[in-house]
Amino acid sequence: MIDVLLIEDEIKLAQIIMLSLEMKEFNVRFASTAIEALDLFHKKKPDVIVSDVMMPGMDGFTLALKIREEDRTTPILFLTALTSTEDLLNGYDVGGNDYLKKPFVMEELIARIGSMANIKARNITADSTNIGKYTLNARRQILQLGDDTIDLSYRQSVLLKMLYEHRNTVLERDIIVEKLWSKKPVSPSRSLDVLICRLRKYLIKDPSIQIKNIRGIGYKMMI
Repeated sequence: MIDVLLIEDEIKLAQIIMLSLEMKEFNVRFASTAIEALDLFHKKKPDVIVSDVMMPGMDGFTLALKIREEDRTTPILFLTALTSTEDLLNGYDVGGNDYLKKPFVMEELIARIGSMANIKARNITADSTNIGKYTLNARRQILQLGDDTIDLSYRQSVLLKMLYEHRNTVLERDIIVEKLWSKKPVSPSRSLDVLICRLRKYLIKDPSIQIKNIRGIGYKMMI
């Protein structure tokens, strides 16, 4: 069942969308404001986000920016009455994947949500990487060992994937910092050390995996 997070401040329209999606056996969670949507998003990540753009308080574009700070993969579909090319491009710039102009045909909305969910599912399967006894899915930002699942932050998942892709070779600190931070933190070495320390704790159940500090240069994953 596809889980949809719907954000729409027009209650009557939201009710019509919810009813239409539920008739197609979608699971729909609804928020009338962006703040409420962020709370629902943090409680459980949906398969697809469908968001209005023009809302009181925080608008849909700002909501997308906040979501993209921690999640790069969940598809976002904007519902908008905005028609200018600039507005539509802004939607893509903030992390949107698609848009549907109001008024729209419900069948088209249903088809687009289904398509986006299927693409995400294929990407999730394709992005699984076995690291020793663990399985990393960088897109979903999870690390699995048997029935145990560890939720990773965006930087943790990217760093772990980088270390594995360069396993048994030294990965330089400067390269890692440039990849993880668009704006270099005040203390990049300290910030990176904290991430490495956390990854070591996550990987402790497989002693064949070691992340070694190569003094003055960077890190090496031994496996």
